Amino acid sequence: MPTECSVDLFGFASVEGRRVEAGFDGGTISSDAGAVLLGATDRAVGLVERFAGCFRDGRRADLVEHEVRTLVGQRVFGLALGYEDLNDHDWLRHDPVMAVLVGKLAARRRDCAAAAGKSTLNRLELSRPEATRYHKISHDPAAIEALLVDIFLEAHAEAPEEIVLDLDATDDLIHGNQEGRFFHGYYGGYCYLPLYVFCGRHLLAAKLRRSNIDGSAGAVEEADRIVGQIRARWPEVRIVLRADSGFAREALMAWCEENRVDYLFGLARNARLVEEIAEELAEAAVESAITCAPARRFKDFLWTTLDSWSRRRRVVGKAEHTQGEANPRFVVTSLDRQCADARMLYEDRYCARGEMENRIKECQLDLFADRTSAASMRANQLRLWFASMAYVLLEALRRLGLKATKLADATCGSIRLKLLKIGALVRISVRRVKIAMASGHPWQRDWGLAYAALGAAH
Repeated sequence: MPTECSVDLFGFASVEGRRVEAGFDGGTISSDAGAVLLGATDRAVGLVERFAGCFRDGRRADLVEHEVRTLVGQRVFGLALGYEDLNDHDWLRHDPVMAVLVGKLAARRRDCAAAAGKSTLNRLELSRPEATRYHKISHDPAAIEALLVDIFLEAHAEAPEEIVLDLDATDDLIHGNQEGRFFHGYYGGYCYLPLYVFCGRHLLAAKLRRSNIDGSAGAVEEADRIVGQIRARWPEVRIVLRADSGFAREALMAWCEENRVDYLFGLARNARLVEEIAEELAEAAVESAITCAPARRFKDFLWTTLDSWSRRRRVVGKAEHTQGEANPRFVVTSLDRQCADARMLYEDRYCARGEMENRIKECQLDLFADRTSAASMRANQLRLWFASMAYVLLEALRRLGLKATKLADATCGSIRLKLLKIGALVRISVRRVKIAMASGHPWQRDWGLAYAALGAAH
């Protein structure tokens, strides 16, 4: 039961001759009333039900208070609302809006709340691919990975002509003795090195990895799985893989060439590459000195390494002079010149991959995908998937509900702050649940537009 607080009033400085008093006697109030939009979004895309379907419950049904669907939904909704720690749920389990979201208004046992507490949710996070005597809830990693791609496919009414899959590795700093703990020299700390795959704003994969590996490790396997699932639904779609120079590896490029997948990767510069664009760099330096502004030239050429590549490939070099010094950059691609000339290929197609970094920041900063403090990598991978599903839910809200509002391009954190964090008095009766939200909420027009759009999408 919730802690019973004193109803004594707390006095503050008077305003215009009136006493200012505060007390914890408001009744059943929630600060997350706007989250009912998350429930409407979930009904539109069927996320929680299908995510819960990736788990198997081996507990005795007659002794179970909280079903797996309740636990999964509570964890996903909690992350979307900004509650990163399981400890938060010892209070959240009494929140009436959370009860509405998980579809359970009252507990069946007198010593329980409608939603689960931290200990029960912790047992969910510690579930294994195979149930054991002490871990009776298990999960199917392959089903979870496939669900992310399924939701992406379902977001399109028809197959697009071309899609670009962005791959990137990022650091996930760890501060304990977690399994798979290694020091990474580039990031300057102990960390994991998760691999993300996005298509625009859609998250297709989030793979937790140790950091004592090459940044592209596992990329071929992930690409093969995702591309196979996409082509089973869209056999004719043109697919382009895009990534920075850490993924310009022979194995991945050769796989693309063998599987009708195009690629556009950054290419780490070296003396041979710089020599190839020496003339263009000199021209850019002269122009920059005359104009006192950055200058660029581009060169399109075929190139191969001395021994690691199996063939010559198209390379575009950017010969830039800026801030008084040369800044050469290179990309390697399977796209031909008819698809894009050198300047367009670099400036319009390759540089657009920077938008993916904003999506990773949303996952890590807004949805706590870097909260990997469990002892085992298995549990931390599951935490990463919970955060990923919270991102997918908020992205669906943004895509389906906010396209006609000022928040159409807002980050997950801004959506939470402006549409979900609304104070309300909640009254539960026999016939209805009435959520009386704050009358002065400044974003209520956009909230109403999102409600209407989600109703039409359901």
